[in-house]
Amino acid sequence: MVESICGCKWSLTVYKLLAHAVNRPGEMVRRVEGLSTKVLNECLRRNIEYGIIERIAFNEVPPRVEYRLTPFGEKFIKILTELENLQSEMEQQQ
Repeated sequence: MVESICGCKWSLTVYKLLAHAVNRPGEMVRRVEGLSTKVLNECLRRNIEYGIIERIAFNEVPPRVEYRLTPFGEKFIKILTELENLQSEMEQQQ
């Protein structure tokens, strides 16, 4: 799972957007240069399958969809943050 998620170069970017309350797909695409709607949808779908992100559809016209981290996703992000911290420590020691 970790290899599949981290292998997608956009997953970490999506997590950071969600952490900053950017939870609508159109807004995500507008904020990240080089991120297409197709690639974003694939990334979101993969993260939903693993239970990291959940999709919330609102019964409105026009339709509105938002994404957020699940409780499991929040734990997963904490682990990734610790790995980033460890990487930084290792780089400082070299």
